[in-house]
Amino acid sequence: MAKLDLIVRGGRVLDPAQGIDGVRDVAVKDGTIAQVAPRIAGTAARTIDARNRLVIPGMIDTHSHIYQHVTGDFGMNPDEVGVRSGVTAVVDQGGAAPLTIQGFRKFIKDQAATRVYAFVSNYLVGGLLGHRHVGLYGPHGINVKETINAIEKNRDFVKGIKCHAEVGGYSRWGIETLRLGKEASRATQVPVYVHLGRLWAEENGTAIDPDSVLDDALPLLDPGDILAHPFTKHPGAFVSREGKVHPLIFEAMARGVRIDIGRGGHMSFNAARIALDAGVMPFTIGGDIHGYTIRRRDESRVWGAGAFGGEQGEVTTIGGTGAFSLVQVMNELIALGVGLTDVIRMVTVNAATMLGLTDELGSLARGRAADVSVLAIDEDDWTLQDSLGVRIKTAKRLRPVLALRAGTVHRSRSPLLQEQVPDVA
Repeated sequence: MAKLDLIVRGGRVLDPAQGIDGVRDVAVKDGTIAQVAPRIAGTAARTIDARNRLVIPGMIDTHSHIYQHVTGDFGMNPDEVGVRSGVTAVVDQGGAAPLTIQGFRKFIKDQAATRVYAFVSNYLVGGLLGHRHVGLYGPHGINVKETINAIEKNRDFVKGIKCHAEVGGYSRWGIETLRLGKEASRATQVPVYVHLGRLWAEENGTAIDPDSVLDDALPLLDPGDILAHPFTKHPGAFVSREGKVHPLIFEAMARGVRIDIGRGGHMSFNAARIALDAGVMPFTIGGDIHGYTIRRRDESRVWGAGAFGGEQGEVTTIGGTGAFSLVQVMNELIALGVGLTDVIRMVTVNAATMLGLTDELGSLARGRAADVSVLAIDEDDWTLQDSLGVRIKTAKRLRPVLALRAGTVHRSRSPLLQEQVPDVA
């Protein structure tokens, strides 16, 4: 074999797409995977010692908010959420809109070291200030032809449409906004990604049964469409007012509708246990990291000295009430009893499937782009906290060390992480 550019040596390679779980070397040449084998004898310009580390296909965050500046304090820097947090690809959910999609391409996608994709907003104006001003939205703010046009002209990175089906919008417009989103979805053959759970307050003078939103919304969905926020603390989502999973959720899952966590500031461990115990398993893990969750962190209690690492044996709290990294959400799932391989599958091959990119991403197969995430697995006692302040204990934690994006090394040094990662060879 010709001289390699880089070898990641001796890590536990976990690639669900190929059924690999064992100690392997991973070789990189010209930005692509050259070989995965128990021992690669060739020489390389650079070697990374991954012993006692987890080496997986590059992680994909299927729900991010990265239209920085245009969406105000809501929008994050794509590389802080992405490669600097161990994540090689991120999907913006609804920040970019039919009227702003070219700015997203030029100033976000083309400038980022991270791979960037988008589900274009169902609304002409997109996610300005996190959809704070409800008057900008509704059917009057949707133009199906413009949505179709934005998708057709940007298919290289636009992979779907972000929609809402929640109590506040339902009190104003019924299910019309989702119906219009599905019209564009079916015309372009891309999925919709549907926010469930309260976003806006109800229209003055109205009182909506939150569970009725799902009665009208779920029958509109097709195989491959995505429901977000299965574990939300808000009403009008997966867990009904009776404390059980809404029966139409199971019907939607049976016909191929997928589920993305969309953690953000939504997480309820109680709702998560109800859903998981009922057989609702997420297909993908979206971090839903945005500026509003970051600002709500508790500096003294959660982010004090040693808050992420701590001394050996110290019980510490990881994360605030919101999401700060994709790995944080993965740790929450593991603490809730989801197996490691299943969690890795969600952020690799399943995420690539959601995007229609299984020939490009989600695996360490030879010839694929050399997108690789390297994680530490720490074992100790920690406490995780949901968006309501409820805590659960865990004895295992994944921690991002570095990411390769097309073979280029990016250390996990995002300011969103709660500790800096030391250099490795």
